[in-house]
Amino acid sequence: MKLLVIGSGGREHALVWKLAQSPRVDEIVCIPGSAGIATEPKTECVSLNEEAGFSGWCRFAKDRQIDLTVVGPEAPLAAGMVDAFQKESLNIVGPTQAAARLESSKIFAKDFMSRWNIPTADYSTCDTADQALDFIQRCRYEFPWVIKADGLAAGKGVILAKDFNEAQDTLLHFMTEKIYGDAGARVVIEECLKGRECSFMVFSDGLHVVPMVPSQDHKRVFDGDRGPNTGGMGAFSHDSILSPAQRDQIMRTIVEPTFSGLRSEGISYRGILYFGLMLTARGPQVLEFNCRFGDPETQAVLMRLESDLAEILEAIPQQRLDRLKTTWSTKSSVCIVLASGGYPGSFEKGKQIQGLEGLTAHPDVKVFHAGTRKSSDQGEFETSGGRVLGVTASGVGLKQAAAQAYEVCKEIHFEGMHYRTDIGAALV
Repeated sequence: MKLLVIGSGGREHALVWKLAQSPRVDEIVCIPGSAGIATEPKTECVSLNEEAGFSGWCRFAKDRQIDLTVVGPEAPLAAGMVDAFQKESLNIVGPTQAAARLESSKIFAKDFMSRWNIPTADYSTCDTADQALDFIQRCRYEFPWVIKADGLAAGKGVILAKDFNEAQDTLLHFMTEKIYGDAGARVVIEECLKGRECSFMVFSDGLHVVPMVPSQDHKRVFDGDRGPNTGGMGAFSHDSILSPAQRDQIMRTIVEPTFSGLRSEGISYRGILYFGLMLTARGPQVLEFNCRFGDPETQAVLMRLESDLAEILEAIPQQRLDRLKTTWSTKSSVCIVLASGGYPGSFEKGKQIQGLEGLTAHPDVKVFHAGTRKSSDQGEFETSGGRVLGVTASGVGLKQAAAQAYEVCKEIHFEGMHYRTDIGAALV
């Protein structure tokens, strides 16, 4: 079986790592991949001219006789990559462009939840800066307010405005200065839900849904959930994140109505759907949808998957998830993101990474490359992104998993490196 994985980050490294363990898989091609991903068995990383468009990607998949394509990032899904592959009768895991609107448009997602009575925060949508500024003049939500750019903004287009002035500044940044381009041309303003966050991902083949183990992401850059939002500074997975009763409630009141609503609107959702949830006093509520594996939640969740990931993903286009039994480890897992100095703001690249060579002494730890490259002169790993590495460990209980991950973090160094020291601490 030949697989094609689209993407280059820590999530895609985790996918390739897990897929390479399958006896069903003979070869994995990753576009564009990375130097870190290329170290995995059975794996080749290939650069493809983006100007070729999806038609060029389809030709590549046909020429290389790819059996199944797996899309990691959100941008190709929002642009219609799945539609292009399906038109050429190529097997691919991911939602169509219409289904991906659950992530690519916050306004579409909120209106969808309203149509199908899926629990979420009260909200209002604004199409212009004047409309938004007028709304906040009379807004009765308690502070902080949640202000979301409508489109994709790499996980950074959500601001918790603690007062009127911050709300006004955010709207001007999004809608007038357009710091996220057209993604911030329209906004959602909503009440801030109180409770504990949880990430809940599922596999779907359009007819059947298979839940994954729960996880929790840490978005803020500094310990104690302080500072600006990032793409994710770490994640953990532990069974106690959700009780059996809470899982049943989420499936009954959120997951099942979501897929029922999609089917009623003529959408067959075949891929991964990520539910960002807030566990409130009035029950679980949806914060956001992501139409793909989360990052860095995937690193933590796949660390616990005992079933063959290739077999699961192969079943999605064939709509036979109901024939599989998915098993998960009872262990816990923790992923710690090592970030470049200055992230999530501006940062320098090309910092040499030290300490990766001697990590074989930690069998329960895997380091996933999120933003690395090989230096042109010495062939050493160096930084090439804001989130550089994801140090991921499993252990008997969250405390042991976190201790092992942090032990390895101390062995790695690059100039400006920073990371949170409290990933998973709330449940330890």
